[in-house]
Amino acid sequence: MNQTINLTETSHQAREAYLVPIKGGIPISIEGVMTVGRDPENDICLTDPHISLRHCQLEKRPHGIFIRDLKSRNGVRLNGLRIAEGQLTPGTEVQIGSTDFVFQTQQPDKPTNLPLKSRNSNWMTTIQSMVSVAKTNLPVFLEGESGTGKEVVAHIVHDHSDRDEGPFVSVNCSALTESLVESELFGHIKGSYTGATCDRKGAFEAARGGTLFLDEIGDLPLSLQPKLLRALENHEIRPVGSDKTVETDVRIVTATHKNLEKLVTENKFRADLYFRIHVVKISIPALRERMEDFDDLLYYFAREMRVRFSVAAITALKNHTWPGNIRELKNAVSRAHALYPQMQIMPEHIKNLVQEPFPAPEQYIFNPGMMAPGQGSILKEVEKEMIKSRLAANNGNQRKTAADLGMPKSTLHDRIKAYNLTIS
Repeated sequence: MNQTINLTETSHQAREAYLVPIKGGIPISIEGVMTVGRDPENDICLTDPHISLRHCQLEKRPHGIFIRDLKSRNGVRLNGLRIAEGQLTPGTEVQIGSTDFVFQTQQPDKPTNLPLKSRNSNWMTTIQSMVSVAKTNLPVFLEGESGTGKEVVAHIVHDHSDRDEGPFVSVNCSALTESLVESELFGHIKGSYTGATCDRKGAFEAARGGTLFLDEIGDLPLSLQPKLLRALENHEIRPVGSDKTVETDVRIVTATHKNLEKLVTENKFRADLYFRIHVVKISIPALRERMEDFDDLLYYFAREMRVRFSVAAITALKNHTWPGNIRELKNAVSRAHALYPQMQIMPEHIKNLVQEPFPAPEQYIFNPGMMAPGQGSILKEVEKEMIKSRLAANNGNQRKTAADLGMPKSTLHDRIKAYNLTIS
């Protein structure tokens, strides 16, 4: 039966207040009056299906922090007791729906507010998991089409990591000529080649103590991939023209819009490098896969550029396929600002704002059966060795090994069975 309880009588105002997820995740900082629920319009959006759209309310009052149930279906529990309203004290266990928190008044080590929000439940779940991913030092692989915001996600990983006070260095592998990539990554010494008039630190050194983001890793020249692999495995680099190695201290985040599995089968990308960078994967959905966010994104860019769209124009925009994703949407609003200043955008204007629809980028499916003779066995052998190595490092813990390798536990179980691996 619902009841109102006071766990303590305190007269002082809590200066800091947080709900910290017991199973890991983003701590919730409590300020003023905040609503909690599954609806993204709440101050705090949680994706637990057992949580109501508007589930409860948190309030910081002069004499403490209170939580109030908003007539939710599954209720709010404090230390196991369902309540209508209750006061929180340090150590109180709070259950909202089926999600467990502990209340604390000490500031978490890292900032917890993410600059991303989504009405798409799958993508929002991924966004919320980025903090726990960021706190590891594992390589992160970002997969997504051009224009989906991979660099934004890379910044989030950096900003919520233990390396956030270090530099964030971004290198676009597709924007450099093959002759310059090695110098850009590893640096060079004076006189190592024509034009090298002084010593220069590369990206690995520039990112020391921080994060190195290698964008469009799929365009990295095949000839340079062994050197990058050695740098990642041995944590050391050798500047161009130097006979000395330099120890590195960076966290690697890579991204591509290409299908690396397909490049591996075509011998255009090394399988061992693929498995080295493909430890934790974050798949970023295309805009057409998260159209729940279209209105919010459009309104955000429109407010920023002071553009007004009619309802009919917005409907017309939604019929576009958006192959360029969020970047294309931002460009469309920019064109509207330039072509029709201080005008409301109508359906007849749309043809001048977006390109004619064209097919979305080809989606490849990794199928070892389609490999050329010998390629499949090589890739499988590399994968087998990676699984064996991580299982040994984790003392046979399959859940942790699956997390390290960036694959579902069920997939890992199937791989262990297929490769006839023995778990000690």
